[in-house]
Order: sequence, then structure tokens, then C-alpha cells
Amino acid sequence: MSSNEGTVYMLRNRATEGSDDWVSPEPAEDVIADAVLEATDLAADDIDRLDTYVDSESLRAVVGEGTTESLTFAVEGHDVTITADGAISVDG
Repeated sequence: MSSNEGTVYMLRNRATEGSDDWVSPEPAEDVIADAVLEATDLAADDIDRLDTYVDSESLRAVVGEGTTESLTFAVEGHDVTITADGAISVDG
């Protein structure tokens, strides 16, 4: 999910399957940074702004428009892959 201009938004995979929990979109920068921090030994201060690693149009093509199936980019030496369904994987 994303806006047409500016910040790209996506859903965080918090809800469990079959759950009725409300989930709202969050800035992709926050969701991706949290995924990187959880999967690596990096600290928040080690990560720059998301646009340092990937341009918003490429990200929007995956999580917003769905015109691209997946996107892989490096964040401080770790490969981050985002798929059209919003899944994020980080090599630890």
C-alpha cells in the first residue's frame, strides 16, 4: 500500500492468521528499518534514511502498484527483499 506522492506506506505483518486485529498502514521506512534491526545486530543509529538505499518509485512499484513482484536492495551490507504481498526478508 502506498500514497501516489511522498511517503510510501505498507502494512506491517502483525496480525495473526484468522485474527480480527485492526492493521493500519505505516511508513515503509519504519517497517523496513524494524525488520532490519530485528534480523541483524545493527543499531538504529547504524541505519540511514530509507532513500539512501532504495528510491521510492522502485519501492512503490512493489508495495503500491504491484507492477514489480519483488525488490532487493542492500542496507549496511545486508540484503533486504520486499515482495508484492508486503513480506520482508533480511539476510542476517
